[in-house]
Amino acid sequence: MRRKGQAAMEFLMTYGWAILVVLIAIGALAYFGVLNPSRFLPESCTIGPGIGCDDFKIIADGTTTIRIRNGMGEGLTAVAVTLEAACSGSATIADGAQEEYSCAGTAGTAGDRYKSDITFAYTAGDLPHSKVGLLTTKYE
Repeated sequence: MRRKGQAAMEFLMTYGWAILVVLIAIGALAYFGVLNPSRFLPESCTIGPGIGCDDFKIIADGTTTIRIRNGMGEGLTAVAVTLEAACSGSATIADGAQEEYSCAGTAGTAGDRYKSDITFAYTAGDLPHSKVGLLTTKYE
């Protein structure tokens, strides 16, 4: 009877040590940032249906450039784009047209992640609208 108890205890201890080693290894990887999911997130720019970010870029000094395309089916007026500050660019976008907006933002280091809300305010017809999107990229 003692032999079976000893065998069971050795079995449990062996698996216990193996599981402990695996947990310590995962903890070390997470601590040093190897398992940081933000490193693997893609660069993206989304505003909402009908408004597309065709291209975007942020430079280490904080200057952000966004190219926005109007796919709403009608011209937009009183267009205002805001990231961390108001962006400069055209106040009207014809249907299907693309406009470029430049914004001032927070300076960073090349290669670091940048994430900011984009507020896109416009008038379609005679009704004002506002959409909030997200820009996620890396400093260049």
